[in-house]
Amino acid sequence: MRIASYNVESLFDRAKAMNPHDWDAGRKALEQYTRVNQLLGEQDYTAPIKDEIVKLLKDLGLEKKDDGGTYARLRQNRGRLVKRSAAGLEVIARGRDDWIGWVELEKEPVNELATRHTAMVMRDVDAQVMAVVEADNRVALRDFSKILLHKVKAPEFDHVMLIDGNDDRGIDVGLLTRKGYDIVGVRSHVDDGTPKSRIFSRDCPEYTVKTPAGNTLVLLVNHLKSKGYGKQEDNDARREKQAAEVAKIYRRLRKQGQRNVAVVGDFNDTPTSAPLKPLLEGTNLRDVSEHPAFVSDGRPGTYDTGTQRNKIDYILLSPELFEKVKHATVFRKGVWGGKNGTLFPHYDTITKPVEAASDHAAIYADIAAL
Repeated sequence: MRIASYNVESLFDRAKAMNPHDWDAGRKALEQYTRVNQLLGEQDYTAPIKDEIVKLLKDLGLEKKDDGGTYARLRQNRGRLVKRSAAGLEVIARGRDDWIGWVELEKEPVNELATRHTAMVMRDVDAQVMAVVEADNRVALRDFSKILLHKVKAPEFDHVMLIDGNDDRGIDVGLLTRKGYDIVGVRSHVDDGTPKSRIFSRDCPEYTVKTPAGNTLVLLVNHLKSKGYGKQEDNDARREKQAAEVAKIYRRLRKQGQRNVAVVGDFNDTPTSAPLKPLLEGTNLRDVSEHPAFVSDGRPGTYDTGTQRNKIDYILLSPELFEKVKHATVFRKGVWGGKNGTLFPHYDTITKPVEAASDHAAIYADIAAL
């Protein structure tokens, strides 16, 4: 049985602000987008809040019209948030109950060749159980499996599951499995925490898979808080909280008698980082890259150039699964390596960065049949 984890960085549509080739401007826009929606959720718009809302809308290019921004647009579905006049932009809503709407991110299609290369990675990794990160939604994931895999002469996955998470950008985690590996249970953790402070940026779904031999495997698929924008100390604190919650879920599964557990995904941090300690040091989970059967190409990382500080994608296994590992490695052929794409081999049809399947390599492990 091959288990894989792959950050696909969206399949068909992606927020413009997440374009890696204009990341400085995009990161700033994501910070402004996050902050303005926080303020729009306040019950009372005080004078300081109104002033900050106006400033953020201007920064996002929404001073003159709702859809005037490069990275965002203002939705005013019922009631009005702002009034535009010769005097400028003015917040006229008194609070959240005065209007219905929000600021949303503008999207753009993913490069067509990049989408095809994503399918080629899935074809060549050829996993029976594949966790995906940053998938658009379940329908997109299903159609990708049905249409794009067919185009690259690969069979579609028999089972496709994804639960919409907490990320407004529409990047979620999901699971694809082959025939005989039935998804027999799904449990979401999207609401863990409080209504004003959800623990998971996306979700930490528990997927229970029944193997052809009739045994069960539970996968916890994760995409922990990124370092990409916002205050670093806040990002680290949230990632540590998420790691601790994943560890808690894992310990509960063990207490319930589940021995075949894999925690996979993009953790957005390195193995020696403080935020990941609750998960990597506070449990008996083992990193597959530490297994003697793991084959390294000399680059320990999974993201971008593959350096040590770019080791952020993981397959963590319970002791029972770790003992059954026969082979494991990182698959980089969908990644553009470095400025000129020459750091490691990639598909010949990738001629420039925008055509890469993802900035993330896929990681997989072969495990003796359960």
